[in-house]
Amino acid sequence: MQSADDEQRRADIPPRIVDWFAVNARDLPWRRPGFTPWGVLVSEIMLQQTPVARVIPRLEQWLTRWPTPDALAADSPAEAVRAWQSLGYPRRALALHAAAVAISERHAGVVPDDVDALLALPGIGDYTARAVAAFAYGHTVPVVDVNTRRVLARAVHGQGEAGPARTRADLAAMQELLPSDPAAARAFNAGAMELGQTVCVARAPRCDDCPIAELCAWRAAGYPAYSGPAAPKQARYEGSDRQVRGLIMRALRHSDEPVPADAIELLWPDTVQRERALAGLLGDGLAVGSPAEGYRLPE
Repeated sequence: MQSADDEQRRADIPPRIVDWFAVNARDLPWRRPGFTPWGVLVSEIMLQQTPVARVIPRLEQWLTRWPTPDALAADSPAEAVRAWQSLGYPRRALALHAAAVAISERHAGVVPDDVDALLALPGIGDYTARAVAAFAYGHTVPVVDVNTRRVLARAVHGQGEAGPARTRADLAAMQELLPSDPAAARAFNAGAMELGQTVCVARAPRCDDCPIAELCAWRAAGYPAYSGPAAPKQARYEGSDRQVRGLIMRALRHSDEPVPADAIELLWPDTVQRERALAGLLGDGLAVGSPAEGYRLPE
C-alpha cells in the first residue's frame, strides 16, 4: 500500500514533466500546428527503430510525394519500398502502404481516430495506434515507448532499467499518472518520451537537468543497480542476415528491371546465409521473382 507521501510524489510527477516539456520540447515537424493525422501516422512508423535525424528529411520527402493516404494507396508497394531507401526495416514501408490502402477503402481516405479502428489497420500495432489517437486527435489514452518505460521505471518504481516490455502493465502504470485534461495528457505523453530520450537516457542520465529529480525513487534510493530480467538486445548488424537483406534490397531498389540471380549471388559470399536472407525477403513480400526470371520489388 502506498503511503500518503508516495502518492503525493507520484501526483507531482505529471505536472512537472508537462511544464518542463512546454519549455524544452524539440521543434519537430509532427509537433507543429496543422500537422495532419496522416503525417503523424507516417512519422510514428518511420520513427520505429530509426533516429529522428534520419527520419525528418525522409518524412518531408514522403509527405510531399504522398500527402494523403489516397495518394499512397494509388501508387505501388514497390514505390513505397523504393522511397523508404535507407530507413531500415523496409517491411514498415509495405505495412504503411497496406495501411494507406485500408484507410482509403474503409475510411474514405481519413485516418481513423479510434484506437480499435487504428489497430484494425494492417501493420499498425498498439503503440502506433495509441500515438495517433493521442498526438493527432488529442484523445486521453496512455502512450508508452522505450523512453517512457525508462522514466517510469526510475521515477516511479526506483529501478535503473525498465526490463522487458510488458504492454498491459506498462500502459496501466502510465494510465495511473495520466492527467484527465486532454491537453495535459497529450503533453505528458510526449513529455515523458522527450525526457527519456534527452535527459533520462539509458547511460549517463543527466539528473541535474531533470525536472523530477527530487521526485525520482531511483535517485532517492541511491541509484541501486538493476537486478531484474534484462531486455532483449538487438543482434550485431555487421555480418548478420539483416545486413545481407539490406544489400539485396538496395540492389532491387536501384533497378527498374528484375535483378538476375547471378547478380544476387555476387552480393554476399556465404551461400547459405544469402539464400536464407533472400527467402526471408520473398516470404515477407518485399521481393518477388525466381532464379529463372530474376528478382524485383513487389508491384
